[in-house]
Amino acid sequence: MKRTLYEKLLDWKNDPGRKPLILQGARQVGKTWLMKEFGSKEYEQTAYLNFESSERLRSMFTSDFNTKRILSVIEIEVGYKIRPENTLIIFDEIQEAGKGLTALKYFCEQAPEYYIMAAGSLLGVSLQSNTSFPVGKVDFLRMYPMSFFEFLENTGYSMLKDQLAGENWSVVEVFHEKLVELLRLYYFIGGMPEVVDHYRQHEDLNAVRNIQKKILLGYENDFAKYAPIEIVPRIRLVWHKLISQIAKDNRKFIFGQIKKGARAKDFETAINWLVDAGLVLKINSVEKPSIPLNAYVNIDAFKLFLLDIGLLNALADVDARILLEKNLILTEFKGALTEQFVAQQLNINDTLYYWTASNATAEVDFLIQRQNEVIPIEVKAEENLKSKSLKVYVEKFKPSLAVRTSMSRFRQQDWMNNVPLYAILGL
Repeated sequence: MKRTLYEKLLDWKNDPGRKPLILQGARQVGKTWLMKEFGSKEYEQTAYLNFESSERLRSMFTSDFNTKRILSVIEIEVGYKIRPENTLIIFDEIQEAGKGLTALKYFCEQAPEYYIMAAGSLLGVSLQSNTSFPVGKVDFLRMYPMSFFEFLENTGYSMLKDQLAGENWSVVEVFHEKLVELLRLYYFIGGMPEVVDHYRQHEDLNAVRNIQKKILLGYENDFAKYAPIEIVPRIRLVWHKLISQIAKDNRKFIFGQIKKGARAKDFETAINWLVDAGLVLKINSVEKPSIPLNAYVNIDAFKLFLLDIGLLNALADVDARILLEKNLILTEFKGALTEQFVAQQLNINDTLYYWTASNATAEVDFLIQRQNEVIPIEVKAEENLKSKSLKVYVEKFKPSLAVRTSMSRFRQQDWMNNVPLYAILGL
């Protein structure tokens, strides 16, 4: 398996000012595999410690933060001498170790020559709750499910991916129908590494769905394990109502659709927990599409998406034939899936927002900020090239670039570009 984040790990390794690295991301997105793979390829030794599987190690940091003592414990545990110049130390499931996150500060200050990576399930939740966490003493990278480009890379289409990434449209045009076919397949499989790996080996979509269901069950079990007991029922309600929220023609989150009489204050904590856990992507509306976008956020208006389109389809029990055979049964949900896909791809590199006209007559699905410009992006599920809302936005705000993404081929017009859905990550 090849992951794009590997190159950023190399940058971290070669940075003379590097700090201990925290790899964030939802459970099952491949953090442990990537850290071990990086260690095996880039270092002579990898000292791997999992604090969830070893109760003995969980108290390693509680008595003091003396790095020499801690390194001695690690050496005894792994059975060899830790040499800083050629050893990667991995602290996996670090949230299970008492004061484990705080200990990274002391490695930064007392032993900066050591290469240290840390990761853990629902680490985003742990970071939010740990008020003593030392800001400025660690580096961060975030890991997501495999993008569509990574999916192509790992299923035998690496050269096609390279042409897409290079925006070589004259070559891409020849393979348009094939890319649409592969995109529909990705809609069903998604980007969870275990799912993609099983598919590339066996091409069994029934087995794919079974693995997706197991991952979803694992997430639900985490609610009870990691979340405060008093909000677990509300987390479950939000989780199971995501499908109905995303499937609406207007995907703005409506609290009243969770249950009758529900209010924002009743479910804000539950939603924030899911966001911090990396299981849900929250996209806020902006009242004014100006730089910087985060200065104009309307915190009361937002959309929620799942971390992975394949898991969304599993949660909704969407049959593979409906996606792969262009079946019209999906109707409105087809648009929801497409918006989910675009959100998942763009979120890898950009913070996302959306815009709604004050009179609610127009809405642009996504806005991203690139340097000193705001780029509006309208999403179309198939080849419908009507872009009324985007036209309203362009006439009102006159952006230097406007994008419509659809199943149609790449084309440039005087007021906007149509970027194929399969190429949206390269925007």
